[in-house]
Amino acid sequence: MNIKSLLLGSAAALAAVSGAQAADAIVAAEPEPMEYVRVCDAFGTGYFYIPGTETCLKIGGYVRFQTNFGRDRSGTSDWDTFTRGQLQFDAKNDTELGTLESTIVLQTNADSSVNGGSTFLDTASIAIAGFKFGYYYSWWGDGIAGETDALATNTLFNSISYTYDGGAFKAGLSVDEIEGIGRVKGLPMGLPNDFGREDNGLGVAAMLSGSVGGVTATLLGAYDTEREEGAIRAIISAELGAGTFNLAGVWASDPNVYYNESEWTVAASYEFKATDKLTITPAAQYFGDYAFINGVDAWRVGLTAGYQITDGLKTLATVQYQDVDDSRRYGIGGDEVSGFLRLQRDF
Repeated sequence: MNIKSLLLGSAAALAAVSGAQAADAIVAAEPEPMEYVRVCDAFGTGYFYIPGTETCLKIGGYVRFQTNFGRDRSGTSDWDTFTRGQLQFDAKNDTELGTLESTIVLQTNADSSVNGGSTFLDTASIAIAGFKFGYYYSWWGDGIAGETDALATNTLFNSISYTYDGGAFKAGLSVDEIEGIGRVKGLPMGLPNDFGREDNGLGVAAMLSGSVGGVTATLLGAYDTEREEGAIRAIISAELGAGTFNLAGVWASDPNVYYNESEWTVAASYEFKATDKLTITPAAQYFGDYAFINGVDAWRVGLTAGYQITDGLKTLATVQYQDVDDSRRYGIGGDEVSGFLRLQRDF
């Protein structure tokens, strides 16, 4: 073998080895483009797009520290302190039927529990095209300013509702499941409003609301089909001076799931904006045939003060005085002072 043949053979061998190594070479994949969270401003502040979707999500809630005081508040003393944590998730996206909305609210209350309390579902709802389905607060949950009034008994139901929202005019109809909801807690057994529990009950509620200038009027009626009793409530709110004046009235045909505090009642409050951070609300309420006992009336007065300490942090304090006629005869209270002091961080 001459030198020329040896060189040619070596070159061929090197080319073959180089080709095999090139075929086996690992090529690094291009990195996937990272999708950052985008702000969604279509539904207000605080929303962002869930990555990979066109659904906007908002996460909020609060932490509350509160001390209640009054007659035997905890069963062992005249004051009681608890802490609450609440998380709220709101999801919205546009569809051919309008905005699809969902809300979930989770709440945990820690009182004297060693394990810090239990978490429960406070709200879960789906809304689209004016319809709303789920477990949520009804229109009866809307009261007047302050912490004095008692204008509803039960407000949280599994419901199906429809609301027409014309801006200045609103109207709605709701069908509510009232399974297992019975008497008012804390009242002695045997009173007229001790109407027991119902396992297959339905309630129907209707709402009308209109606004003109600084005045808003809302009329609400409801019927408990199991007990065949109903209630009607009217609320008027008007901007007056440096605050808002509220007047409300309720009448019930007899104890029912929506209202069983008294046969009729009238309440008023004035929410006064003392400063940019301080709001003071005096209020009063009168109950006719309290606890649906003929001839037994009651009244209460209260004062609530709220102060915005800084962004996201506020405090609320309230004190109430209530007096019930013939309280010793029926064992339903008498005169009592109660209230609470609250510190809350919203986010």
